[in-house]
Amino acid sequence: MMSLNSPESAVQTAMRMVESNANSNIRLNANGGNSILIVCEPNKEIDYINAIYKLMAKDKYKTIDLNNVLCEFITENESHLKDFFELLKGSLPQIFRTPDGEDSPDLFGIILKAIESSIKANKVPVLINSGALYGSGIDNIHIMENDIVMKSPLPLIILYPAIREEDKLMFLGKRSASKYRCMIVD
Repeated sequence: MMSLNSPESAVQTAMRMVESNANSNIRLNANGGNSILIVCEPNKEIDYINAIYKLMAKDKYKTIDLNNVLCEFITENESHLKDFFELLKGSLPQIFRTPDGEDSPDLFGIILKAIESSIKANKVPVLINSGALYGSGIDNIHIMENDIVMKSPLPLIILYPAIREEDKLMFLGKRSASKYRCMIVD
């Protein structure tokens, strides 16, 4: 892992990885994964988001704001969500990620469709505000290990708000984030 001085440096490093990649380098160095995590301190996340919008060309990168995706999901499914919250009190993550074989509104599926749409447009998907997933039962690893990401000719970039505690990354300073299948830029 390399330590960078600024959000701009981290974003530029991730962009260099993508542009010089031909995908094999990321896969070799990410344990077979196809993702890049740009790690930032949670209290500096907005600086990294601003750097992403400033530096990543819109014709090559598609920024997917998970705060917006979550808000849209809630707005579009508001009437159903009230019933789901009442019905699934003991299994709240099922509200956001429907178990295999079941059919109901699914935040996880919406995120994957946004990533797939970006890839089909030949743009590298860049997830920001990933803290919006905290407590949803959708972990970044679920996204990174999904076939849409793993089989894509383009890597996925995730802005990852975390702090380092010894040799571990702690997502939002709360939960261990070890064993990811990605390259890490911090």
